[in-house]
Amino acid sequence: MEHTHTGAAHEEHAHDSSTKSIWKTFWILLAITVFEVGLAFLYLEYDFMARWALNGIFVCLTLVKAFFIVAEFMHLRHEIRNLIMTILIPLLLFVWFIIAFLADGDSWKNMRKDLSPGTPVAPTTHVTNEPAHH
Repeated sequence: MEHTHTGAAHEEHAHDSSTKSIWKTFWILLAITVFEVGLAFLYLEYDFMARWALNGIFVCLTLVKAFFIVAEFMHLRHEIRNLIMTILIPLLLFVWFIIAFLADGDSWKNMRKDLSPGTPVAPTTHVTNEPAHH
């Protein structure tokens, strides 16, 4: 008897593998999301950590979720390194661009608030190097 390899068997194996991978990604994303929601409710109830630290955790977990989404559903997990860098480097530059403009806008807002008409000016002290007279 001759052994023949059919395309249908190979296709079925690939389908099972990709389905398992999608379900694995789904469960990972679900676990991270449930963890984030749990942290939010715990923070609202007990205020157990600084808000900036909690926001940092949320940003990091969101980046992990974005990695899993891009890797699985955009099929970049199996792509070559140069293609991944072609997408990742502009994304990082775009994130830097947003952060820079938010910081600049906040600085501009604070400067306008400090220089708005009617804002009392703090008295300046004149410092001299002369010795005090008694």
